[in-house]
Amino acid sequence: MRIIDTHAHLFDEVFAEDLEEVFSRALQNDVEKVFLPNIDGTTITSMLDLCARYPGVFHPMLGLHPTEVRADYGEVLGRMEALLQAGHSFIGIGEVGLDYYWDRTYYKEQQEAFRCQVEWSLSYGLPLMIHSRSAQKELVDLLTPFRTRGVAGVFHSFGGTVEEARELLSFEGFMIGINGVLTFKKSALPEVLRQIPIERVVLETDAPYLSPVPHRGKRNESAYIRHTLVKVAEVYGLPVETVAEQTYENALKMYPGARK
Repeated sequence: MRIIDTHAHLFDEVFAEDLEEVFSRALQNDVEKVFLPNIDGTTITSMLDLCARYPGVFHPMLGLHPTEVRADYGEVLGRMEALLQAGHSFIGIGEVGLDYYWDRTYYKEQQEAFRCQVEWSLSYGLPLMIHSRSAQKELVDLLTPFRTRGVAGVFHSFGGTVEEARELLSFEGFMIGINGVLTFKKSALPEVLRQIPIERVVLETDAPYLSPVPHRGKRNESAYIRHTLVKVAEVYGLPVETVAEQTYENALKMYPGARK
């Protein structure tokens, strides 16, 4: 069996003391590849160092997380695009999107940054990794003009309704990222997931956040994706191995740069 964790921030400083053990536990739990969406201008070096340390396992994405967008976002994006122009081997543009949950101070800047990074996705042929929190209407409105231009990617950490899932999946080039939220006792996500074709689902952890049951409340890591996998298999009524392989292939179909 082989698994891809399509979204983890293992370059975060909370893993600095035991990264080798985290990596070992991931391998022991059949995790073959881990995709690393970037956060901001300060995390690029540590992310790329991790990918160089474990080639073929960790795969980087480049982007500015919406909660990190500030007044100087244009300068940050300029430095990031220079890396794209230099030909660094990123597999996607992420983590990008809109987040109005905590703070709307820079909501206009978030929109402009997102629009810019969608253009990168199309210009450089790199699929998106999209973060959307308390902003689906605005995000869909921004993404709609790109619909006919072949925009593609993953709506990460989905936790919405059936109607919201259908709206997102109306963008034909996109898949839905499912993580530990699915395992939470009061989560409505299992009922929603049943309405989503498994061919459009990828697995993720969002480590160090959103640990699945039985690790909820603790630091998340890629090895814990097994708990989400088992729950997804239960929801679909399929063998765990079947779901692992389907979601593995889904991830590589979306991000072919990770086949290396």
